[in-house]
Amino acid sequence: MVAQDPPVQDLMNYEAMAQDALRGVAKAALKRAAAPDGLPGSHHFYITFKTDAAGVSGPVDLLSKYPDEMTIVLQHQYWDLAPGETFFSVTLQFGGQPKRVSVPYAAITRFYDPSVQFLLQFEPPPSAPPELKAATEGKTAEAKSDEPPAKPAEATIVSLDQFRKK
Repeated sequence: MVAQDPPVQDLMNYEAMAQDALRGVAKAALKRAAAPDGLPGSHHFYITFKTDAAGVSGPVDLLSKYPDEMTIVLQHQYWDLAPGETFFSVTLQFGGQPKRVSVPYAAITRFYDPSVQFLLQFEPPPSAPPELKAATEGKTAEAKSDEPPAKPAEATIVSLDQFRKK
């Protein structure tokens, strides 16, 4: 009987590197949207993120309505979009009230531009430890409008699965 080699372990962690690189696409799009000209043409974004991920902050009343995931829409009514190196912040209207949300790029699970059917999906980040979550609950951030985002008809999904060796 021939001994089988054990499966090779990815010590480079290519999966995480690829996720970070694709999140860079969302970051670059947000930086372009934050430019003085704003979003070009009919582009707009639906951004879904894990509300319990480390670093997410916003009004407690808003985040408590969405204990797992929240989707925000950047189209017509958003202000003070500030894409940083590791997170972005934006002010949106919720129930007629302006509220600020801060979201680490690592917390994003979906980035969708329906104007061109472009969709990126990401592995969900681990939840924040309870002590970190309690510490950030008093900070301000925001979430989605009351209307659920339209489901993409035929989106171009970029999934890392298609690049994995089977």
